Amino acid sequence: MTTNPTKERLLEIGLDLLLQRGYNDLGIQALLDASGAPRGSFYHHFRSKEDFALQVIDRYMSEVHQGLDAALGDGSLHPLDRVRRFFEISQEKYGQDGYLGCMLGGLGQELSGVSDVFRQKIEWCFTEIVSRIADCLEEARRQGDLPEDTDPAHLANLLLNCWEGAALRSRLLRDPAPLEAMLDFYFSAAATA
Repeated sequence: MTTNPTKERLLEIGLDLLLQRGYNDLGIQALLDASGAPRGSFYHHFRSKEDFALQVIDRYMSEVHQGLDAALGDGSLHPLDRVRRFFEISQEKYGQDGYLGCMLGGLGQELSGVSDVFRQKIEWCFTEIVSRIADCLEEARRQGDLPEDTDPAHLANLLLNCWEGAALRSRLLRDPAPLEAMLDFYFSAAATA
């Protein structure tokens, strides 16, 4: 399947702009100006601004899945180390973006109260991430790295919830310290549970 370079450029720039500005502050003209795309090309590729943002979320999730694959698929690491590695990869990406945090978390905070479409889409994305992490935590439980009565899905949800809170604080401070402190706390607590 061939991809259209103009559409790909709009999605790429859109990902950056949605992370920086959020949905409500992203104007289509600003997107066209930043991407160098010709006038009219936006509605050639997207039905609406909502359709565009939903496709940007899909692109973002593609990157998240690449990070999950790289970290959770690394058989040279113990399962808990693989889970931590995924969040470290995410933190590295946040650093490249100036510690603006997680686009899903940002859009979720901005739009979940006013748009069921975005609320459901973002919750679906988080559910996908939690499911992948829970599978790895289940492996850790089976290997004895977590207590036998551990609920991997609950632990994965808790981890993601803590991460999203730390990502917000990191964005506010433009500093990785909340992310690092959260990971250290979570994984030391998980190891002693």
